[in-house]
Amino acid sequence: MKWKIMLILVFSLLLMACSTNEKETSNPKEPEQEAPVEEPVEETEPIIAPLTGLELESEPTNRILAIMINNHPKARPQTGLSQADIVFEILAEGNITRFMALFHSNLPEKVGPVRSARPYYFNLANDYGALYIYHGAADFIEQMLQNGAADHLNGSYYDNDKVLFERSSDRVAPHNSYVLIDSVYEEAEEKGYEIEGSYSPFSFLSTEEVVEGDPATNVQFDYIGNPIQYIYESTNEKYIRYDGGTETTEKATGEEVEIDNVFILETAHEVVDNAGRREIDLQSGGDALLLQKGKVQHVQWERIDDRIIPTKNGKPVPLVPGKTWINVIPTSPGIDGVEVTSE
Repeated sequence: MKWKIMLILVFSLLLMACSTNEKETSNPKEPEQEAPVEEPVEETEPIIAPLTGLELESEPTNRILAIMINNHPKARPQTGLSQADIVFEILAEGNITRFMALFHSNLPEKVGPVRSARPYYFNLANDYGALYIYHGAADFIEQMLQNGAADHLNGSYYDNDKVLFERSSDRVAPHNSYVLIDSVYEEAEEKGYEIEGSYSPFSFLSTEEVVEGDPATNVQFDYIGNPIQYIYESTNEKYIRYDGGTETTEKATGEEVEIDNVFILETAHEVVDNAGRREIDLQSGGDALLLQKGKVQHVQWERIDDRIIPTKNGKPVPLVPGKTWINVIPTSPGIDGVEVTSE
């Protein structure tokens, strides 16, 4: 009898063990899940164009192009000016100015009409580390360039080759020669010039900083009988340039050339030959005006690190991010002859 009782107890214990094991198997303990580790997000610095302060998608590695652009009435409107980062406007002979446009962050298909070289222009190009592009030069000026004054491409050697330069049929020479940008760097490399460049940026205002100065929405001055005017458009916060009462526009599209910084500086000019060629002092510094966002500041111009920049008390005055036009005018009448009004 005892052995039957013992058998019943053993059988009961086995049943309980199996039941417990089934419960453990059917309800396994879930492992504790670790909280996900968030990877730190690296903030990348925006890529800024050194000549404009505007943000770019990729780092520009191309060398700056400094292109001589004709401003004779028969050469207007020009091609490419709206895409230049910086434009210098300086007197050549007589009362006509000539432009040297610096292209870096934007490269148009073609630029022009391209005109002849002058020493104060190619010295500026050299200061900016640019490749100097022009069409023609007096013998003594061409010799200076051939002797190494600046890395250069002269359209006279490629005249209407349809690869580097082409002539338009709607204008007459010398107002119809255009440089084709796609071929510039290849030709420069063949001549042994560097085609890449790295440039330090100008000083630019941040979006939080406020432009200083007095109201200046209509600014006028005179290049020895050739009136220049800048009118501020508050809707897009840009200055529009007028030459002899006519808007400066792009030939192909008719779009206005919009400018964020207008830098007007006075300096000594001297006519040095019977052809009316000039020597212009771009070294000594002097009085200047800086127009930004409808305001004007009285500043100085100085050469710092081989660049002409606006200063106050010896410190650089930041530029508004965008395009800059630099007008170099004679000291007589100089800054005193610039009429600034607010309408």
